[in-house]
Amino acid sequence: MVVDAHLHCSGREQADDVLRALDEARVDVAVLLAPFLTPPYTLHDAAALAEANAYLARLVADHRDRLVGLAVVNPALPGAVDAVRDAHARGLTGLKMVPSGWYPYDDCAHRVYAEAAARRMPVLFHSGIFIDGRSGRYCRPVYFEAVREHPDLKVTLAHLGWPWTDEANAVGVIDRINGVDPDVGQFRFDLSFGPPPIYRRDALARALDVLTPALLQFGSDRFLPCSGAHIADAIREVEALFDQLAVSPPDRERIMGGTARAWLNLPAR
Repeated sequence: MVVDAHLHCSGREQADDVLRALDEARVDVAVLLAPFLTPPYTLHDAAALAEANAYLARLVADHRDRLVGLAVVNPALPGAVDAVRDAHARGLTGLKMVPSGWYPYDDCAHRVYAEAAARRMPVLFHSGIFIDGRSGRYCRPVYFEAVREHPDLKVTLAHLGWPWTDEANAVGVIDRINGVDPDVGQFRFDLSFGPPPIYRRDALARALDVLTPALLQFGSDRFLPCSGAHIADAIREVEALFDQLAVSPPDRERIMGGTARAWLNLPAR
């Protein structure tokens, strides 16, 4: 089972085209993020995010066996907790949160975490630097330790938290040290690579050694609409790194699908 756990919507894709791209890339399930980076959608406008989340709910509604929708919620905006409730009512599975203008330990964020935990909605966080020039100061992995105040909340930190990959490993290894089952632990980390190519082998090698494949999951970080070949390129990039690092077939299967399947509570295939 292959799960692409990090695919951006733009608001211009059609469900049939998304499914066709997944088939071409041999991806079984895709985690789609509500649009927030393409006009008229924006992360800093509550009405725009509400429309983005409603759009995503319509997109995935008839294809829940293959398309998992994550609503985008900005906790710094008025009505953020209501937005979580609305997303859940619309059938969206979880949340995407991007610390930009707020820190993961802020009170407004805790209110969203509490609501998401109560509704068993997993969260995908942006972590690490931004490539668009926004300040990454809000997104250091250690700040996400605040999530531990909500023990029922299961989260993923994207991009291995680059350039703070060692810090991300330190956050994730705590559950390993304490013998927590990876499938029920709070933290996992996606390989939608933030590190530039020259860093990727080393970043993955360290994550494999510290976190183990049980806490790592694949995400292409592609932007829809796109071809299946574009998604497949991301898969091949990761597989090439697996080859260099002699990652075993069972560990590859875990990273390419098993970790995200457990995070999202998807049925095994």
